[in-house]
Amino acid sequence: MKRILLWSTVLSAAIANGEVKPAKILQDGMVVEYSKPLTLWGTADPNEKFDIKINNSRKARVTADDEGKWKVELPALKPGGPYTVTIGDKVLKDVLSGDVVLCSGQSNMELYVYRVDDKFHDIITTYKNDNIRQFIAPKEISFAGPEADLNGGQWVKTSPTESRNFSALGYFIAMEMNAKTGRPVGIINCSWGGTPIEAWMSEKSLTGYQRQLGQLAIDKDNGYRERQTRMEREKQGRWDAALWAGDPGRKEHWESAGTDLSDWKDIDLLKDRSWTRDECNAKAGSHWFTKKVNIPANLANQPATLRMGVIVDSDSTYVNGEFVGTVSYRYPPRIYRLREGLLKPGENTITVRLVSNGGPGEFISEKPYKIKFEGGEEISLEGNWKYKEGNRMPSAPGSTFWCYSPTVLYNSMISPVSQYPVGNVVWYQGESNVDTRNEYGDLLEKMVALWRSDRKAPTLPFFVVELANYLPESDAWGRKCWAEMRAIQKSACERIDECSLVENYDLGEWNDIHPLDKKTLAERIVGKMKLGKVKNVKKNSKTR
Repeated sequence: MKRILLWSTVLSAAIANGEVKPAKILQDGMVVEYSKPLTLWGTADPNEKFDIKINNSRKARVTADDEGKWKVELPALKPGGPYTVTIGDKVLKDVLSGDVVLCSGQSNMELYVYRVDDKFHDIITTYKNDNIRQFIAPKEISFAGPEADLNGGQWVKTSPTESRNFSALGYFIAMEMNAKTGRPVGIINCSWGGTPIEAWMSEKSLTGYQRQLGQLAIDKDNGYRERQTRMEREKQGRWDAALWAGDPGRKEHWESAGTDLSDWKDIDLLKDRSWTRDECNAKAGSHWFTKKVNIPANLANQPATLRMGVIVDSDSTYVNGEFVGTVSYRYPPRIYRLREGLLKPGENTITVRLVSNGGPGEFISEKPYKIKFEGGEEISLEGNWKYKEGNRMPSAPGSTFWCYSPTVLYNSMISPVSQYPVGNVVWYQGESNVDTRNEYGDLLEKMVALWRSDRKAPTLPFFVVELANYLPESDAWGRKCWAEMRAIQKSACERIDECSLVENYDLGEWNDIHPLDKKTLAERIVGKMKLGKVKNVKKNSKTR
């Protein structure tokens, strides 16, 4: 009986003093918008009472509602910091007040800092600023409707090591804003490559768009998605196994420096496309390329990096028979660091096993194909290579990306942070909607209205990035479609109050859907922002 009474007492005490849980984005190191009320929210036990303190000074007494939800708005914090925010028994340290920007869209917004290292290496490897922080929302989808909270995420300070996985555009936006104002800057990065605009909108906001709502009705059944995913994985697994089993290059180790090349063809790696198709069809499957490269003795012992441009679709790359790296899809640059001692004086062998999923495969021109040594010397890998087909295959099976489904990213990545005040929104998206561009202008208007309504901020500034120049001059139809999309973006921004189109066409690269110059673009975006006066910034840690 005593044990029962004791357990009952402990349980009652636990219920009476339940854990107060702030929303996931409210955590150590966060940056809050200096021009708006400090907004805090989360969960607790139903009707639980607790205190909110700023720097140990009590600012509010909060009572959770019958469902355990709570929210409080306090006066804005003076720019600077650091502040300590105590929520019940949770202590949030190193909180800064400054400019907060929501950055969202598809891959050009998501594009990581490390992907632009070629162009901005000196900045990326030296820049450190504790006053610039980025929060990357976890990549999650939800068909169940708007979620109350994220599934994780962390505020991270800017440094040569920690910044490499930031949004490159967000990184340079924050850098430019901080340089202009002296205030801390927080970037909320909610982006996902390849996603269409309808994935970032609510079901209600898509009223009247029957195609999107029909797709949602198809995709939202959990059992269907599980079966479809399972079937696609099996198909892909069988295709991979067949490719591997039927590839003589794998069995005979064509990556070996001693491979007999007497029946291999001579091709120019960047100019000869004869290997990509037969008389009628593109050649899916594996293709092998190898080149003998002479390394001077004075370079052989230097640290080096192998650059193999951009390859369609995937590659496995070898040096002197040793595997040095792989990339599984077409867009990232191939940058493979070579271990010390791998290159030797005299003849060395570079081998690439390219896998084309559906053809035609390609080595993208006007990209770097070279060995670059630490001392600055380079050896070009352009020109003649030896080629041999590995295993001809049917086209690889397709995959369904559920993150492309209507509403799923609004539900899981936008709605959960809609209570977090921001001063500006930057939207870089549209490539995935070029084929449905007739709808895009209206959808963009509806999305902006939705996000503003959620935040009760009817004039929240939006900056829409114009699609960059892309595609070769020979693709007249494709370039026409992209030009029409830019005109639609411009027209929509002209109709939306406090919405600016940011010029980006001239920063494009015809051979890369992900242009590198995110710094100039960031400067243009910030140049259009109304940043207010700079004054009374409470000092934080140093910048270098």
